[in-house]
Amino acid sequence: QVQLVESGGGLVQAGGSLRLSCAASGRTFSSYTMAWFRQAPGKEREFVASIRRSGGTYYASSVKGRFTISRDNAKNTVYLEMNSLKPEDTAVYYCAATQSPLVTRNNADYWGQGTQVTVSS
Repeated sequence: QVQLVESGGGLVQAGGSLRLSCAASGRTFSSYTMAWFRQAPGKEREFVASIRRSGGTYYASSVKGRFTISRDNAKNTVYLEMNSLKPEDTAVYYCAATQSPLVTRNNADYWGQGTQVTVSS
């Protein structure tokens, strides 16, 4: 069993930055692919970024070049550094974990409770 707890969300102006954190419980954190998803009101939950246990990273085209995902296995934590934020980045951001190298919203084994990110124009 893995529990995920996100933090770091908030209100920021367009062009600003935020850093999200996701702390995981359990001793097998390093074996999981970790990912960030987001869900805006009235929209489906969408993939943002993932990082495999090997360190390989993948990004949605809408955030590539602006967001950076990283992990610290010693701290059981995954991060999402978000720069050049846009109003369309406004959403609840969720952390997810899966033992599959490829993560989608349908195969994640564990989800956090989400953290709100609001970008004002």
